[in-house]
Amino acid sequence: MTLQQLRYITAIDEHRHFGKAAESCGLTQSTLSLMVKKLEEELDVRIFDRDAYPVEPTEIGRKVIDRARVVLYNAEQIWEMTRTEKEILSGPLRIALISTVVPVLVPGMYNYLGNNYPSIELQTAEMLTSTIKDKLHKAEVDMGIMAGPVNDMGLLEIPLFHERFLAYVSPDNPAYSRESIRSDALLEQPVWIIRDGLRHLDPSELEKVAFNYEGFFEGGRVGILIQIVNNNGGITIVPETHSNLIMYSQQKCLRPIVDPVPQRTISLVIRKDFIHESKMNAVVDAIKQIIPGALLENAVRKGRLRL
Repeated sequence: MTLQQLRYITAIDEHRHFGKAAESCGLTQSTLSLMVKKLEEELDVRIFDRDAYPVEPTEIGRKVIDRARVVLYNAEQIWEMTRTEKEILSGPLRIALISTVVPVLVPGMYNYLGNNYPSIELQTAEMLTSTIKDKLHKAEVDMGIMAGPVNDMGLLEIPLFHERFLAYVSPDNPAYSRESIRSDALLEQPVWIIRDGLRHLDPSELEKVAFNYEGFFEGGRVGILIQIVNNNGGITIVPETHSNLIMYSQQKCLRPIVDPVPQRTISLVIRKDFIHESKMNAVVDAIKQIIPGALLENAVRKGRLRL
C-alpha cells in the first residue's frame, strides 16, 4: 500500500468517475484502474462498485477512503513540519463556518489574508455544525468556526469572541416601545426562526422545542429573518455582530434581551494533530481586525499550540 494509491482512491471518490479521476492524477484510466485493483487485492476487499453509475464506494470502501484521507492529511503534516516559516504561510487553507458567522467574518478574512498573506489560498464553505465536525474528523477541512462548546474529545476548541443575542422587533410590536426585553417576556409571543425551514412559532410551540438561541439559525441566514420581520411584523433573534450589517435606519429595531442575557462563544476548532500554528495565528489576527475589541476581551490568545 502506498500514499499514491490512497490519493488515487480519494480522487475516484471525489470525481465518481475513473476517467476524470485519472485525468486529475495525471494518469491514463487503465493505469489508475490497475493501481486501484492492486490495492484491492492487497486488502482483499472491493473498494468501489464498478457496476454503479456513477461509480461509488462499497460499504467497506467508504471506511477505507475515509481513513485514507486522514492518513494523507497526517502525511502532509510531516511535510509541513520540514518547511520554512515563509513556506508554511502558503498553499490552501480550508475553513468551514456556520451560517451566522459567514457574513460577519468571510469578507474581512479574504481582505486581511489576501493583503497580508497573499500566498495563502483561502477556501471557505458554509456548513452545519455537525457537518463541520464530521469534515474535521475526516480531514476534509483544516479549520472550523462555530459556536461552542464543541463537546468533542477529538477536536481542539480555541475561543475567538463572545457575543450577546439581541431581539429584532417590528415597530408594530408592543415590545418595540421597551428599552429591553426580558427573556421570559420574549417567550410570551410568536418568534420567527429558521429551524427545519422558516417558521413562526407561537408560545405554546416554543415550549415544545428545546429553546436554544443558536438553534434559531440552523441552516439559515439572519438576514432572511430580519427581512421577514420588516415585511410581516413580529420579532426575531439576531447575534450581536450582525447589528453592524443591517441598515442604520433598521438598527433602531434592536433591543437587548435581559434576565438572563443570552450569549454565545464563537470558537476556532481544529483537529488535535493540527500543526499549522502560523496559519492558525494568521486567522486569529484576521478575526481581531474584524471583531470589535470589546467582544474579544479574554477570548483570543495567540501562541504555541498545546495539544
